[in-house]
Amino acid sequence: MTKTTILICDDEEGILKYLRKLLISQGFDVETFDRGAALLAYLENGKAAHADLLIQDVRMPDMDGIEVLQRVKKLRPALPVIIMTAFGTIDSAVDAIKLGAYDYVTKPFPKEKILGVLENALERELLIKENQVLKEELGKPSPSDTIIFKSDRFREVYELTLQVAASSANILIQGESGTGKELIAGAVHHNSLRKTRRFLSINCAALSDTLLESQLFGHVRGAFTGAVTAQKGLLEEADSGTLFMDEIGDMSLPIQAKLLRVIQERDFIPVGSTRSKTVDIRFVAATNKDLEKEVKEGRFREDLFYRLNVITIHLPPLRDRKEDIEPIAGHFLKKYAQRMKKEVSCFSPEALTLMIDYNWPGNIRELENVIERAVILARGPAISAENLPMWKKEADPVQPMDDRFVSLENVEREHIQRTLAKTGFHKSKSAEILGISRKTLDRKIVEYGLKTPVE
Repeated sequence: MTKTTILICDDEEGILKYLRKLLISQGFDVETFDRGAALLAYLENGKAAHADLLIQDVRMPDMDGIEVLQRVKKLRPALPVIIMTAFGTIDSAVDAIKLGAYDYVTKPFPKEKILGVLENALERELLIKENQVLKEELGKPSPSDTIIFKSDRFREVYELTLQVAASSANILIQGESGTGKELIAGAVHHNSLRKTRRFLSINCAALSDTLLESQLFGHVRGAFTGAVTAQKGLLEEADSGTLFMDEIGDMSLPIQAKLLRVIQERDFIPVGSTRSKTVDIRFVAATNKDLEKEVKEGRFREDLFYRLNVITIHLPPLRDRKEDIEPIAGHFLKKYAQRMKKEVSCFSPEALTLMIDYNWPGNIRELENVIERAVILARGPAISAENLPMWKKEADPVQPMDDRFVSLENVEREHIQRTLAKTGFHKSKSAEILGISRKTLDRKIVEYGLKTPVE
């Protein structure tokens, strides 16, 4: 992962050394300059394209710090700048804020102060970049183009998706992780009357409450430390379109309450504001949790559940739609063979059998990762069983029995060993399959001297 790069400009050697040592210890890359002209030359030569933030003294020996700031903003308008100032030059720092500086610190400052300001500035930049990425979603092709299936089980799901897409009802998509919930949400949008408007998405489990609230509702200038400009949220950006909220089961109760108001009243109040904004949004939510159970246990609001659960689409796991494994695997094979410029175009019969027999706990996401790995390892035009990570896992550790003269005891021993291997040595599940108690299974393991991975 690329490190965050901080530029520091100050004519005091002690300050440069102190900040350099402090910031490097925090995992940052650091570039230092003792003159404003040196900093500007660095920026003008294009060397600072990777820089994430500038810490600059308001007074320079070779040129006025305000002039340096103005020229920095012309060269890198989006670069956040923190101004350092002595007590007697606070007015200059205030002028710098008006010209676009993010914040200022007064010398001498404790390390907690400068690190706190840095954290706030970088968090704000992250929010801005994430919003920009979300805005670019508008131009992407329809996710439904990559929905691949052959099974009757998934055909029913897809036909339901197309049927409900024409309505304006909110939709809840439920299914295990990796089953393609975002693809179905995209298909809902791109087959609806809102298809010419924006389709935006947010992962509710990936953000803290503060960031999630700011991302959804936006904020006004001065709403919190670091809010130097107003920022639109996804609710405003998705007006007249569709907002997909993934992992909504991980949303906190306070944010749930605010979202409920938006769904019921079709308006919201940005963070720090007193004025509401009206929106028309279709909500599509997804979760891998049992929301009814979450409601009973008090972790999810019942009223919000019923507002979202107007229509429910249940996505089956990949193990329950085995006819789809081969066409989906073929799609990923073509994708990664082209990306890696490798002439790999098919699967061996053994590899196909292995994939179809596998349980796929990670569903389509796991299948994609497996195919990417297999393309990397393949040495010929076909993916072989040996290229698949489950090959050794699924290989039967027990040698075939001699079917001419086999005792009943040997048959039972072999059957128990095979069952344990197939369940990944999950004793409770194996006992259930075998139709015996867990206590009996433990006794048989000892009696037959069967080995498990922990022994």
